[in-house]
Amino acid sequence: MTRQGDSGRMPLPVGPRRAKPGGMRTAGWTGIGGAALLAATAAAYSPPARRWYLTYGASGEEVGQVLPGDELLPDPDLLSTRAVTIEAAPATVWPWLVQMGSGRGGAYAFDWLENLLGLDMHSADEILPEFQCLAVGDLVSLAPEMSEMRVEICEPERTLAFRSTDGTWVRIFHLTIRWLNTRLISRNRMISGREERS
Repeated sequence: MTRQGDSGRMPLPVGPRRAKPGGMRTAGWTGIGGAALLAATAAAYSPPARRWYLTYGASGEEVGQVLPGDELLPDPDLLSTRAVTIEAAPATVWPWLVQMGSGRGGAYAFDWLENLLGLDMHSADEILPEFQCLAVGDLVSLAPEMSEMRVEICEPERTLAFRSTDGTWVRIFHLTIRWLNTRLISRNRMISGREERS
């Protein structure tokens, strides 16, 4: 069975995995599996893989674009800019953004992975009216026991920017219209220290 992916058709195994006759893996296969995992991890941290991950979906122009909120953390240690085209108008996308957060609409990512990391995240599959009023100064928790994020910019259907209360992380969501669709640019600006730089 195959499922449609972003990059075309990719075969995915469906159903239970079956053991090969003999039923036991040998030390040789375990060693090869461990070596493959180590090689995959090393490749993931290689400069080309890191750049791909930090700029996934974004054009060179979007990566270099100055966004509202960049000034909130002008000299980050880590900068990522990702983008996606959504087949809907900004007015349709905006309500999903303003309800994001732990105990709210979730993060719209892989809940199973976030919960494996102890983040207790549950992404909504509908608009939640009780979380539609978001204003500058409001605090939103992105995950339990993490620094809260303060809303710094809230321009409906255009820009939503958060800054962590410890000043080490800025998260920006910027919407633009591209043809009849919405281009969502997501930018993270982080510093590794615990104190905000001046």
